[in-house]
Amino acid sequence: MIVLQTDRLIIKEYKPEYLNLAYKVFSDPQTMAFWPAPLSINETQRWIDRSMQSYKDNGFGRYAIYLKNTNHLIGDCGILKLETDNILVHDLGYIIYAPFWSTGLGFEAAKAAMDFGFNELNIDRLYANMPFNHAASIKVAEKLGMKRIKEFHNKKNRSILTYLYCSVK
Repeated sequence: MIVLQTDRLIIKEYKPEYLNLAYKVFSDPQTMAFWPAPLSINETQRWIDRSMQSYKDNGFGRYAIYLKNTNHLIGDCGILKLETDNILVHDLGYIIYAPFWSTGLGFEAAKAAMDFGFNELNIDRLYANMPFNHAASIKVAEKLGMKRIKEFHNKKNRSILTYLYCSVK
């Protein structure tokens, strides 16, 4: 099911059959360089399952990003309820497959997800977290108008210094 569209993207709910396509993105070492490690096929399956469960439980989750002009899966974005540094938040996340970095697609997907969260889901506050050295992700958050509100050492990601950003509706 298509959830969002932008000029260049179709953003839709994960389905079980997206596993191999998503695995190509999540297993790529460059794409996942700011994560604890690239995901295995089983971890990718759990990612998709978690997203699909979130659709049922919350009416939203993380979604597969497809390029309109090629219909290739090139990333993931959306909102999940997560605990971040002991705070339950609506986490805005975005991952773009490395061959598509520096094209503005991360911002385009994240903006669509943010607008969806604020305008369709009526969420009043969205958060995003990223390692201190993930300059591209920081740039996207700041371009979205998010403000850095906290720094912490992320136990879920090798205890790396992590920035927490927030935006209020």
